[in-house]
Amino acid sequence: MSNDKNKAAVAPAPPSNFLRAIIDNDLAAGVHTREGMPSVITRFPPEPNGYLHIGHAKSICLNFGLARDYTGRCHLRFDDTNPEKEDQEYVDTIMDSVKWLGFSWNQGGEEFLHYASDYFDKLYAIAEYLIEKGFAYVDSQSAEDMAKNRGNFGTPGTNSPFRDRPAAESLQLFRDMKAGKYKDGEHILRAKMSEDAMASPNMTNRDPALYRIRHAHHHRTGDDWCIYPMYDYTHPLSDALESITHSICTLEFQDHRPFYDWLIATATEGGFFTPPVPRQYEMSRLNLTYVVMSKRKLRQLVDEGIVSGWDDPRMPTIVGLRRRGYTPESIQLFCERIGVSKSDGWIDMSTLEGALRDDLDPKAPRAIAVLRPLKLIVDNFPEGEAHDCTSPVHPHHPEMGVRSFPFTRELWIEQEDFMEVPTKGYFRFTPPVGEQPGSRVRLKYGYVVECTGFEKDAEGKVTAVHVNYFPDSKSGTPGADNYKVKGNITWVSAASALAAEVRLYDRLFLDAQPDAGGKDFKALLNPNALETVTAYLEPGMAAATPEQRFQFERHGYFVADQVDSTPGKPVFNRVTTLKDSWGK
Repeated sequence: MSNDKNKAAVAPAPPSNFLRAIIDNDLAAGVHTREGMPSVITRFPPEPNGYLHIGHAKSICLNFGLARDYTGRCHLRFDDTNPEKEDQEYVDTIMDSVKWLGFSWNQGGEEFLHYASDYFDKLYAIAEYLIEKGFAYVDSQSAEDMAKNRGNFGTPGTNSPFRDRPAAESLQLFRDMKAGKYKDGEHILRAKMSEDAMASPNMTNRDPALYRIRHAHHHRTGDDWCIYPMYDYTHPLSDALESITHSICTLEFQDHRPFYDWLIATATEGGFFTPPVPRQYEMSRLNLTYVVMSKRKLRQLVDEGIVSGWDDPRMPTIVGLRRRGYTPESIQLFCERIGVSKSDGWIDMSTLEGALRDDLDPKAPRAIAVLRPLKLIVDNFPEGEAHDCTSPVHPHHPEMGVRSFPFTRELWIEQEDFMEVPTKGYFRFTPPVGEQPGSRVRLKYGYVVECTGFEKDAEGKVTAVHVNYFPDSKSGTPGADNYKVKGNITWVSAASALAAEVRLYDRLFLDAQPDAGGKDFKALLNPNALETVTAYLEPGMAAATPEQRFQFERHGYFVADQVDSTPGKPVFNRVTTLKDSWGK
């Protein structure tokens, strides 16, 4: 049975796709029926060499989601076969990201957490078997000669001069490689799928590498090994060792499937596995606009200080999205909406932002924030007095209660809420002109006020707006209906407002496809991807806790930063605006 945590995230009616059709057919035919085991076992197999991004989130939601929906299980397996690039830091953040997204590798009290390094002894034993049976040989060519002899898509490869090395000689060399008798790159173990494999039109079938020498410290096995298996060798065998049923990869692994099938079949003939064995299926990877998802390029952004770290809220990493304020539910909803297909295409960033809005709108508490403050002085309001104003915490959920904030003589409003020379259709504050009184505006949840004038500094910048209020116009009182005004703006009391750092994040790149066509992605960075302002917030916001999300009325959705917020002094990140402005 699926674990409860995974059940909680299940969609009522998962949309169909080609993978579900395959699984449905397999279940009907009993393809993977085994006593005491689920008929659907998937896996999420990241390499612990960096931080996961939104593309990995798609794979997590797919693999764990399929296992959940088909009462199966999903394994978390670390493909830790490249010790020079891997670290426990990455293992920890990957595990945390999977949990944060709402999934678990625990089932029925059993933990299905695996490492490829757990299988090093078994992988080595299978390699010796392949050598003994003539399916593998030790190649002693230089890396340059090996690359030259491999050929290309239009030219067949050339057999290695060591391809026909006697099995006993290859076996001894391989054992000596394991014993540390050779330097890095001096020898390599390669597969021999067929006699004419080097002429295969599929480049991956041309004697693929199985093991290379690496005198490097491994984060789990220490210095026990100085030879490490290649990914294409490790992945299928790990799937088989874990009894995976449906091994889901991205389309770039389609050409690798013949080797996947050959290797498992060959090892099965050797008695290492018992049918049914895993099958590989490929889907399109996630291509999302306005981001880069190359690990190399993401690392470059971090290492060169273009962003503040892997968790910078502008990054497409899961830790970055989390810090930005995205919810696990919104990412699951996004992954459900984009679906699964076998054809590559681009998903617009607005789809991800739309999923976030749809998730937050029904549950985010409301609050008032003035991001670019302008002083509003209510000249006829008594100095030192305060009138309580209230509004719902959420307009559609009265059970969430009300929030209270004071109306005082001096308030903060947005700079854009005053225009000295108004444009057509502008219904906020405008000054008196001649005999014409200034505009009347309702201060939301408070009073109707009338503009009486304004102040400027020596540079001509407006520094304050003066108004008079109508005492019988307070929202929620009978007198409020006597005033018909078109303008309705937000405000906070200058005396009690919380001054807070607010970070206005936007998309990191100006180009929709900064990672495509050999572009200089750094030349396409959005210089306005981050603006930091000192905003004034209603006083109750001082109690905001890290990762608590709000809708700031008029402005969008915001979250108290999980790192920089402190008790009584939250720092807010803009998660997204109230509507998409990029398509306009």
